[in-house]
Amino acid sequence: MFEYKVVPAPVKGVKAKGVKTPEARFALGVEQAINALAAEGWEYQRSDVLPSEERVGLTGSETHWRTLLVFRRAVAVAEVAAPPAPVAPARVEPVLTAAAVSSAVPEGDGVAEADDVPSKEPQFEEGNEETRPA
Repeated sequence: MFEYKVVPAPVKGVKAKGVKTPEARFALGVEQAINALAAEGWEYQRSDVLPSEERVGLTGSETHWRTLLVFRRAVAVAEVAAPPAPVAPARVEPVLTAAAVSSAVPEGDGVAEADDVPSKEPQFEEGNEETRPA
């Protein structure tokens, strides 16, 4: 299995001693980019030119063509393998005993008796006008 890395290709040449033409400077820039990633273990695969749509102004857009360098490197099998799924602990079901059942059942006939029945009209306190809500 491989992992891939895509980086933008250099757009300017690199000045160096003995490199005179613009083509040679550009080639040197690409060479340095490839060698830098190769030192990190990346293998150069290819370059691609792909469209990139970018906004211009408030409502417009333009298509720019971008040159990209594609690299890959092998991924160790141990990294690819998924870790084992955690094992859920076995569920323990509660056991109902006769004592637990008898304490859960209410005594009596199941009808609640009301001691004080509130009146239908709300009760208001008397006070001066300043303390009453508006």
